[in-house]
Amino acid sequence: MKNYNLLSIIILTVVMTSCWNTKKNSENIFSIDNSKLKQQYSDLDQLSISIKNSENKKIDSISYSINNIFIETKKDFTPFTFDLKNQKLGYKTIKSVVYYDGNKSEDSTRIELLSGLVPKLLNYKIINTYPHDITSYTQGLEFYRDTLYEGTGNGQGNGTGNRGISSLIKTDYKTGKAYKKLVLDMKIFGEGITILDNKVYQLTYQNNEGYIYNADNFNKEKTIPYYKTMEGWGLTNDGKNLYMTDSSERISILDPNTFKEVDHVNVYTNGSKIKEVNELEWVDGKIYGNIYQKNAIAIINPKNGAVEAVINLADLEKQITKLPDTDVLNGIAYNPKTKTFFVTGKNWNKMFEIKIEN
Repeated sequence: MKNYNLLSIIILTVVMTSCWNTKKNSENIFSIDNSKLKQQYSDLDQLSISIKNSENKKIDSISYSINNIFIETKKDFTPFTFDLKNQKLGYKTIKSVVYYDGNKSEDSTRIELLSGLVPKLLNYKIINTYPHDITSYTQGLEFYRDTLYEGTGNGQGNGTGNRGISSLIKTDYKTGKAYKKLVLDMKIFGEGITILDNKVYQLTYQNNEGYIYNADNFNKEKTIPYYKTMEGWGLTNDGKNLYMTDSSERISILDPNTFKEVDHVNVYTNGSKIKEVNELEWVDGKIYGNIYQKNAIAIINPKNGAVEAVINLADLEKQITKLPDTDVLNGIAYNPKTKTFFVTGKNWNKMFEIKIEN
């Protein structure tokens, strides 16, 4: 037992010494010169990284990576420069690995990448106004084969303050009446929807799973768990993959068969990240997104997350009848036949057909 304890102490001492030496090398011999970096950059900038060599040691090479993706190897201490154009927005971890005397010294730092684009403010005009079911706590809205589909959550929903129901609905948008309606269990809070390959995908708020239905008869074909514990908010698709929001600035790009994340973007303007991205719509290669509790739609570049334009819809709220359960603007559906948008809100009594203008 004594020998065992002695061996344990020796091993522990070696490990601790090794850890201390790694920390010493990283902090005191070769380290990223943060004094020459900003905390925030735009995708119009060029990044320049310098390495401090406190003991003037000779090196074999320096390897650089950004978010664990290898970028470049250099043989000397000349600054590493990197053009940030076309990079996805958000936080970037920059890592350096210096190889010297058969050893290596690692260091890292983090920057935040904002959009270099100032969003345009777009105008709109109302084409038509239609009735909307005041019991529909709208979470998702989408046209498919000339029919409007709506997904609702069980928020407040009948003008009396009583709890509503979550549902999936085929709607006659001209009358606000349902052609077909599937009511979900009260334990399920329905969220965003989208239709791909004749299948309706519906998210749930905190049940951590999504549902796949036949678009014709609403028969449930599959229940798929989320790839991690998260909230479900908005959903759309590009004809191949799903795009999902979760209350943050992140839009996850999902495999429609597995709900596994294949990529993601973060939504940013030239000033900050945009959190609480909600209901989504894919139109002509761009993502149109409601921002929760903001009477506006952001037009987002799906390649890097940059907000390219904003539509202020605050005036629409002045044209609805405010009831006890009337909630925020939410719901975007694009009709490709008329090239117009249909927008509404949670428990709104009206739906508006609008045309967006430059």
